[in-house]
Amino acid sequence: MKIYDSGKIGLGLIFFIALVTFPFWVSIGGNKQMPELKMPDSAHECVESKEFMRTNHMRLLNQWRDSVVRENNYIYVSSTGKSYVKSLTKTCLNCHSSKEEFCERCHTYASVRPYCWSCHLESE
Repeated sequence: MKIYDSGKIGLGLIFFIALVTFPFWVSIGGNKQMPELKMPDSAHECVESKEFMRTNHMRLLNQWRDSVVRENNYIYVSSTGKSYVKSLTKTCLNCHSSKEEFCERCHTYASVRPYCWSCHLESE
């Protein structure tokens, strides 16, 4: 049995493999340093640990939004037992007051475009 156009099939497979693996080849050697975040002098602690907030802050904010809107629950009790008001603008932005210096640096680094600012204003 003879395969016709085996050259075209081979080139097609090579092109397909190159296309699928392109993101891996592009990212080789492109390890960016995580941005250095400047915390304000007034900030002593966050609602949770730094490690927790780095990986789960969006999940936490979504939980806050849902519990405030659906259950009228405005108080968050952290793992340390301290209570906080569930509010992006009244709790988080008290310490993280500069969106450009804090939020945007990490979001740009991670290529993430959060939709928080479509409803929340920095001056609220």
